[in-house]
Amino acid sequence: MRRTVGPTSLRRFDGQRTISLQVSPPDHMTLEEALGVLRDDVGPRLRALLPAGSSINYRGNADELEGAVSDMRTNFLLAVLILFLIMAAIFRSVRDSLLVLSVMPLALSGGLLALWLLNLVSYQSLDMLTMIGFIILLGLVVNNAILLVNQTRAGEARGLTRAESVRNAIRVRARPVYMSTLTSIFGMLPLAFMPGVGSDIYRGLAIVIVGGMLLSALFTLVLMPSLLRLGEEGDMFDRLKRAVLPARGQDAATVGGES
Repeated sequence: MRRTVGPTSLRRFDGQRTISLQVSPPDHMTLEEALGVLRDDVGPRLRALLPAGSSINYRGNADELEGAVSDMRTNFLLAVLILFLIMAAIFRSVRDSLLVLSVMPLALSGGLLALWLLNLVSYQSLDMLTMIGFIILLGLVVNNAILLVNQTRAGEARGLTRAESVRNAIRVRARPVYMSTLTSIFGMLPLAFMPGVGSDIYRGLAIVIVGGMLLSALFTLVLMPSLLRLGEEGDMFDRLKRAVLPARGQDAATVGGES
């Protein structure tokens, strides 16, 4: 007989023997960082030591984090869908709704770019609050586009041409666009750069909103007028439409004559 050390109890999950390891990350490491280290560095080493047919599962806060990230993706897509439906109901036009939503890709790019620049100076992970910042950004950036689209359509309703309506919209709505953008940016700058209690928690959220608002404002005043003038009489799309529609009408008349 030989005396050895063994477990006091045997735990089973789905009929398989299970060993639980509790890991607590240090204070300077977020849960996302700790989970990444476990998956990329520790996990492969443990799998090399385990017998065939074994598996490694992450439970507790790690499991809840994965569920929260999945829910955040769903909420993001749901927010985009709700914004599209609201814009379609307000403008009564799918095209104008898509024009408003076209500011979102550039705003998201601005948020990611700002987050990347911040990581060059101080590390900031893509945590839950930073993801919430992207959802908040969606609701902020569409306001400027709504102003321009609404003012352009109002000018066309008064009998102005498309080009005149776009120029008038920029002239009238440029100041509100600047005001709303600067208000959002300067409101988030203290959270992004000022030290203090909670600054580390909200820094990612603030820097995403600042970067997204800056880039979306540039898009709204430079590229949005170009998109609004698409379909204007005499442009490439109008000439293409005029070339296609008569051809279809001629084909229909030919078919009718033959019958």
